[in-house]
Amino acid sequence: MFLLFFILWVIFNGRLTIEIAVFGFFISLAMFYFICKFMDYNPRSELRLFKNFFFGIRYVFTLICEIAKANFQVMSLILSSRYEIEPELIHFKTDLKKESSRVTLANSITLTPGTITVTLEEDEYVVHCLDKELAKGIDSSVFVKQLKKMEER
Repeated sequence: MFLLFFILWVIFNGRLTIEIAVFGFFISLAMFYFICKFMDYNPRSELRLFKNFFFGIRYVFTLICEIAKANFQVMSLILSSRYEIEPELIHFKTDLKKESSRVTLANSITLTPGTITVTLEEDEYVVHCLDKELAKGIDSSVFVKQLKKMEER
């Protein structure tokens, strides 16, 4: 965060001289001290954020791929007249520890076409699926596996 403050200082000044660099160093140091002291910022959390950054990018890419696959499944379900749609309401629990991971899973399920997270209470989900085929394996999906890996770090 200190480095970010310093880089912003240099960018906003538009040029780099010794005086600007020294003054920017002390201003950045003061701002870094302020956020550590009064805003409960911890440099370890920043390190953890950098470790999970690439996992987060991978998760977003996986989410986009799953959304695309689910779109094609729902389209074929709707356009096919030989198959009768059977909606299903499923209940499942997950062993994700962090609340942010559980909410991310619930949002990922809702973003995927054909499924909607109805409720999330602690670690129990209620999900409405457009068809029982879409409900298979939702409790052990690729989302759950990747979120568990991110929690381990």
